[in-house]
Amino acid sequence: MHPQKESQSLFPFTIKRENISHLAGAMIPHTNYFYYLRIMNTIADEIKYPVGLQSFPDIRERGFLYIDKTQYIYNLIKQKGYYFLSRPRRFGKSLLISTIEAYYTGRRDLFKGLALDSLTENWTEHPVLHLDLNSREYYDRGALEAELNAHLERWEMIYECPKPDRRPEERFANVIRKACEKTGKKVVILIDEYDKPLLNTVNDDELSDSLRSMLKAFYGNLKSMDRYIEFGFLTGVARFSKVSIFSDLNNLRDISFEEQYAGICGITSEELDSYFSAGISKLSEKEGMTPQETRETLRLNYDGYHFADISPDIYNPFSLMNVFAKLRLGSYRFEWGTPSHLVQLIKREKWLLRDLAPIEIEANILESAGLMSPDPIPTLYQTGYLTIKDFDRVFRTYTLDYPNREVRDGFISFLVPYYIKPSGQPGQFSIKHFVTALTSGDVDGFMRLLESMLAGVPYSEKGSAEAHFQNASYILFTLMGQYVRIEDRTSDGRIDLTVETPLYIYIFEFKIDSIPEEAMKQIHEKKYWLKHIHSGKEIILIGAAFNTSTRRLNGYLVEKLS
Repeated sequence: MHPQKESQSLFPFTIKRENISHLAGAMIPHTNYFYYLRIMNTIADEIKYPVGLQSFPDIRERGFLYIDKTQYIYNLIKQKGYYFLSRPRRFGKSLLISTIEAYYTGRRDLFKGLALDSLTENWTEHPVLHLDLNSREYYDRGALEAELNAHLERWEMIYECPKPDRRPEERFANVIRKACEKTGKKVVILIDEYDKPLLNTVNDDELSDSLRSMLKAFYGNLKSMDRYIEFGFLTGVARFSKVSIFSDLNNLRDISFEEQYAGICGITSEELDSYFSAGISKLSEKEGMTPQETRETLRLNYDGYHFADISPDIYNPFSLMNVFAKLRLGSYRFEWGTPSHLVQLIKREKWLLRDLAPIEIEANILESAGLMSPDPIPTLYQTGYLTIKDFDRVFRTYTLDYPNREVRDGFISFLVPYYIKPSGQPGQFSIKHFVTALTSGDVDGFMRLLESMLAGVPYSEKGSAEAHFQNASYILFTLMGQYVRIEDRTSDGRIDLTVETPLYIYIFEFKIDSIPEEAMKQIHEKKYWLKHIHSGKEIILIGAAFNTSTRRLNGYLVEKLS
């Protein structure tokens, strides 16, 4: 068959760009699935994924894919008032702010075909003061002053009300009043990443206090100038209720944990099916998987976020857009930031990493803890490293865990240099050697590698050797869990480590500053091996003891059960 005729027979219609998102999410009946894949891949080639784009006008005017969140915006604007939303970075907060700004500046043309266009006829233009604090690093007081002044100078020029010699909070109040008087319309105030200056200075108490004082006075205008304000919306990573800059601001409604706004940022499972069917088809073909296998892979790696006790499953939008734009499964969450301040918090509070997830926390603690909380758990939740997995309504406790593999593996990998420095091995360590030894039944080889690895554990504080050893072991074994099956729970206790390979099941028990006989004794007393007795695999019991003074093994015992 002539190629051109074949093409014409496969595609006897023209696909218009404005119909791509709708067609991509439709269930298209075809008797020949090959035709379906060809059509969907053609559609996927036309879709432009907005990786890193945070401007609603840019996305709409340049034909990028937009996930319609305007129903949520309608629910907000019809009630007016002041709102606060906490979400992790790169979760779509800036795009949400930009979309709200487009509505209040009367850009109805940008909303054609979206929910908001059919929900309201009120497109009254208002003066909008949009403060974005995400574009600068704040390592001194002058940086924050410069950023506030840059916004103030621009607004003062627009509304012809310069006050260069006044303090930032005075200038802000003046701009709000003048903008309202000049336009005859109340002002809309949008503040994106309100807490960025405080996140930058979390380990510098003196500087943090100074910036907090400045922001408290500046944001205080949301209450004192209320008569001039139509609508206010603030976003950030850390919640505000316990942060002193908002102690006097009691007119903000925090929607961070509200069920009706759980899906306002991110991509829900339903939105994945509606907007990304064509991308899933193309990714499936590239990865050699079925669409069902691809969806499951996407779910395991990028889904799993929940922001209320009743919440849809939510995917990380930044990771998902990267996957489809690049047609490559990868770890994108950690390409744009590392949680170094979280590591310092965990080390300072001497938390054991294995106890971080899953973990239960009282609802009032999670919902009210602010940026400076000494407990790392709320901070890990706010920054997206932990998420809600369950809620006990009787006792009002949340169960938190890693959202997905991308977060768990990325976070654990990031911790490696803080807890593990291989002794006598050049460069970064490799999990490959451990996995190879395990899968081949080379116990001695594995234990030599383990000893060499743990000999480099950096015990930075007196008395913390055991915690460092346990954290280093947890990191190592969790990373191994990407390649072999790892578990550590039984009905009669928690095993230090169980590793299952195609041929073997290893059961490890470690003792610190003890003898290997004690470790083996515990394995037998607890009968850790019992649940695997009918597995058909060789069971290998390993009791080991580690000396924190010499940083070497005191020895290990091995028993094999057939």
